[in-house]
Amino acid sequence: MSESTIGLESTAGRLEASPDPTATRRPAGGRTRQLNEARILSAAEAVFAEAGYTGAAMQAIAEKAGLPKANLHYYFGTKEGLYRALLANILDMWVDAFDHFTPERDPAEALTAYIRDKMRWSRTRPLASKVFANEVIHGAQQIEGYLNNKLRRRVEEKSAVIRAWIRAGRMAPVDPKHLFFSLWAITQTYADFDVQVRAVLGRGSLSEADFNAATGEVLAFVLRGCGLELPDRNDDSAGGVTTCGPWPA
Repeated sequence: MSESTIGLESTAGRLEASPDPTATRRPAGGRTRQLNEARILSAAEAVFAEAGYTGAAMQAIAEKAGLPKANLHYYFGTKEGLYRALLANILDMWVDAFDHFTPERDPAEALTAYIRDKMRWSRTRPLASKVFANEVIHGAQQIEGYLNNKLRRRVEEKSAVIRAWIRAGRMAPVDPKHLFFSLWAITQTYADFDVQVRAVLGRGSLSEADFNAATGEVLAFVLRGCGLELPDRNDDSAGGVTTCGPWPA
């Protein structure tokens, strides 16, 4: 059995008890440490996306980061520790976007802000999405605890917000959890399957204009499915949002 396989298998049980993949990292330090960790995580994101966990080498990550290999071990311990920290960084970025869903906010505004964030990350950090997708495809052993704990709790919390909007007739009835599944799939496809998207669109690469157009289409598709209309930024009435309701609870 290879060293990488042993590392992956030995982690699965621990993650069920600890939802935080960064639990084994050293405490946060000063500015220099933060900058070095950011460089290492950025380099790791590229290498893990291209080579996968097993194929990635700490030396390759160090060279891409422009830092000594010893720095990687100092800040993250092992390749497994670095991989877990990267996954936590990616997941925390996505999970924090749930903050857009608050009871007092207009549903269309919340969904628009969330979708724009997710599409922006698919444009600016496509490799992060690919690292996550590859981990999930291979069984999500490294993040099982995170998914079962932190992600599940946040989805439950925000599903309750959406159900309250539905009961108040502020949007059409939908299953909140399946809505989130759809949002993740439709936004992350522009990162995970960019080759397919580029081929169909006849593009060598996706430009910012392409992403802006895609974001508009995604927003229209999702909001109309929820019985909402796009927020009108030039209209200050009703918070700049028009709805198609009220909808029966």
